Amino acid sequence: MKIAGLDIGTTGCKLTVFDENGCYLGKTYRDYPIRRAVSGHEIDISAMMESVYAVIGEMAAKYPDIAGIGVTSFGETFVMTDENGEPLHNPMLYTDPRGAEECAELSEMLGADHIAQITGLAPHEMYSIPKMMWIKKHRPDIYAATKRIHLIGDLVVWHLTHRAQIDYSLASRTMAFDIHSLTWSRELFDAAGIDLTLMGTPVPTGTSAGTVTQDASRRTGLSPECIIVSISHDQVAAAVGAGAFDGSVAVDGAGTVECLTPIYDSLPDISVMAKGFFSVVPYVVPGKYVAYAFSYTGGALIQWCMETFGRGETNESMELAYGKDEPTGLLVLPHFAGAATPYMDTGSRGALLGLTTATSSADLYRACMEGVAYEMRINYEALSGSGIHFKKLHATGGGARSKLWMQMKADVLNLPITALKTADAGTVGSAMLTGIAVGLFSDLEDASAHMVQEMETYYPREEKHKQYMKIFERYKSVYHAVRPLM
Repeated sequence: MKIAGLDIGTTGCKLTVFDENGCYLGKTYRDYPIRRAVSGHEIDISAMMESVYAVIGEMAAKYPDIAGIGVTSFGETFVMTDENGEPLHNPMLYTDPRGAEECAELSEMLGADHIAQITGLAPHEMYSIPKMMWIKKHRPDIYAATKRIHLIGDLVVWHLTHRAQIDYSLASRTMAFDIHSLTWSRELFDAAGIDLTLMGTPVPTGTSAGTVTQDASRRTGLSPECIIVSISHDQVAAAVGAGAFDGSVAVDGAGTVECLTPIYDSLPDISVMAKGFFSVVPYVVPGKYVAYAFSYTGGALIQWCMETFGRGETNESMELAYGKDEPTGLLVLPHFAGAATPYMDTGSRGALLGLTTATSSADLYRACMEGVAYEMRINYEALSGSGIHFKKLHATGGGARSKLWMQMKADVLNLPITALKTADAGTVGSAMLTGIAVGLFSDLEDASAHMVQEMETYYPREEKHKQYMKIFERYKSVYHAVRPLM
């Protein structure tokens, strides 16, 4: 018996397979195009679905006894479909500028604070409901023909099982889900003028949607007894895959995007959270919540630095070339794709400050790492009044492989950080919950014992922390100093 996790991202999807003991067997990946223009950012939904079927088919051919697949995906993006589940348009990504006017209209009608109290989200056009309003206003033909509205994860679940359901955490990315009653907010849908009955049924994270349809079985090669599980928004799946189940530990997702995910053992103060645009999202453990504090450029900034300044070098050689264990003193504002929390300012831009003719590519490489770490410190301090009490971090993603970066983060945040073996915590978390759904594991702790593997723990060094904090005091002013100039 095998279990698998399907992780659907904005530019590609991957399926990872594990055996009955939770041991990694293999994975496959397919990418698909996105279209970015000044007027809109869209994903090719047909290409995405073809890629999903392709990765499932490839792994089903290798492992015909896959007993269950858990589906996780990026959030916010939705698609309106006909009665057969066929998309009526290419869906907008969260970075798409459309929906800004509609979000302002909703805020004016209901009040931004009231919306935040219901949904756990400070109103923003990145979320689904303002973009649904935009389609209804500007493409009424599409809205009139719509029989269902799916977010990406539940679209895939529907195509595999013909069951329209969506887990609580993914539903919350619409800005129309009541995180208190764990139901769609009729007040939000009525104000938006969107038919609530078009949405899937909200269900707890890790809920089985049943077995695959005969058509899906034929198309993918999956057994007709294979169970499909609605997992979650990808960041929640990653938190599960990092073995973080209570407020004592937070997750450092060191991927393309840098994401700090704290866990709350009870509902945090939403007013405090909304000021920093921090989401309050229902977690897999009933009564607990997670929040997302993130920078759009984490690993992406390091990749840019390598491509721009480190040609012919490797990450390891760039780390060694710096030659000393000291802060650079340079200030890098990592807003190369805009500012995420606590600003949510898509107009912000990156900045490199303190350069001289003696500045080397190795200096810049390390300074980019420092900029991401300082930005996480900004978020950490912004969260301090919300009730966080984590004492350590679990690090996942490709960045967790860098001993330099892990030690730097430990020193800047003044917290121990444990690097986990897996780079794909989202698929691990999906497989863990799938293992529970098919009866391989008894609960989260059992699944974690089988599948979460620690590598090394990095402890903060008091003297280095003091050095970084002297520079961080200057870093805190950079955004406010640079933003008016751009």
